[in-house]
Amino acid sequence: MKLDILAFGAHPDDVELGCSGTIAKEISLGKKVGIIDLTRGELGTRGSVAIRNSESEKATQILGVAVRENLDMRDGFFINDEAHQLKIIEMIRKYQPEIVLCNAIQDRHIDHGKGSKLVSDACFLSGLRKIETTLNGESQQAWRPKVVYHYIQWENLQPDFVVDISGFIDVKMESILAYSSQFYDPNSKEPESPISSKNFLDSVKYRAQDLGRIIGVAHGEGFTVERYLAVNSLSDLK
Repeated sequence: MKLDILAFGAHPDDVELGCSGTIAKEISLGKKVGIIDLTRGELGTRGSVAIRNSESEKATQILGVAVRENLDMRDGFFINDEAHQLKIIEMIRKYQPEIVLCNAIQDRHIDHGKGSKLVSDACFLSGLRKIETTLNGESQQAWRPKVVYHYIQWENLQPDFVVDISGFIDVKMESILAYSSQFYDPNSKEPESPISSKNFLDSVKYRAQDLGRIIGVAHGEGFTVERYLAVNSLSDLK
């Protein structure tokens, strides 16, 4: 299955928090979108692997993505080496996306920055035909996405561009709240974590509102780029 967009997250819920509004909008426009989670988030303070697997499935249905896979890398301990790069190269060649979305280039959680660089490096390497990979016993063709964009997470990084997600904030928040073990629940008996407070949950929506305010719309999601953006004319800019 060829996808238009493939979004990577170091943990289940990274993609939902970072760019699910954009994903929902692109799907509404007829684009085929997939999600690849690097780990199961097994070191998370709250919940369990089984719970998060179930939550991930629910979020996937809410967003309506075409496919979602998990690479079962070690939460907290995956590294940017050949073995891990090859796992991602296989996914890139399997789905042949034009656009890749991935973790923030730097962030509070060490897996986010690591995941960002790992995916970015693999996107480049995936275009080298002398790197051989197979899927289900068949050789894969080299494939390099046209662009890699990084969504913004905990740290308030300056975006290079903002996507208007007006009309999709409710889907974004619903997909996030599918991970009920992770986020604010006044009745939860789980230990508190940096993302379990009401303030954090409110901040997700507030950030979208603030980015929207800056670009003159209701809600937005910010991204950073690896190379200059190109436009055909000044009228393409808003």
